[in-house]
Amino acid sequence: MRVISYVDGFNLYFGLRSKGWRKYYWLDLVSLSRALMKPRQRFEHCHYFTARIRSTGHPSQDARRQSIWLDALDTLPELTTHYGHYLPKKVNCKKCGAQWTTHEEKMTDVNIAAQLLTDAYENRFDVAFVISGDSDLTTPIRLLRERFPEKRVIVIFPPDRRSAQLKKTANGTLVIGQDKLRKCLLPEQITTSSGYVLSRPDEWR
Repeated sequence: MRVISYVDGFNLYFGLRSKGWRKYYWLDLVSLSRALMKPRQRFEHCHYFTARIRSTGHPSQDARRQSIWLDALDTLPELTTHYGHYLPKKVNCKKCGAQWTTHEEKMTDVNIAAQLLTDAYENRFDVAFVISGDSDLTTPIRLLRERFPEKRVIVIFPPDRRSAQLKKTANGTLVIGQDKLRKCLLPEQITTSSGYVLSRPDEWR
């Protein structure tokens, strides 16, 4: 059975962050997808959905570390990264009335839904792994299951991320445990096709 994985980047990141698991940020998403498979399943591809964080509103080192990791993921031939974007958002303090601008990531859930349904219509998978705890994905998963009852959708919850709606809608669910994360890290150093060496950030050790 052919498997494609769809990774909600920020949902996974915030799940890891809430557990204090910075050492697992240097994650090999292809290896993780393979580690979640059953023996008779065949891995086809991993789609990763994220947005490049802005230096404005974030420490510049956060953006640098993310960029290194995204460049490392780009060396994996079985992975495609899909980018959303950030939009400015006004935030008001209810107590003091102060106002400031933050940035909110957009388009990840829409991009996941579009890719998931496109791959189903083009018959690219038998089993879809949706790595997310975002209940906004309930509708596309329900539509996929109604239109393609022979296909299975397994929702895989990141650490500290759950959704009763997703659990009810999917064919099955799993939870990413620390044992899987520990075994699915990228090499400490990765050489790109141009010869540039990418190193795991010290803060992620």
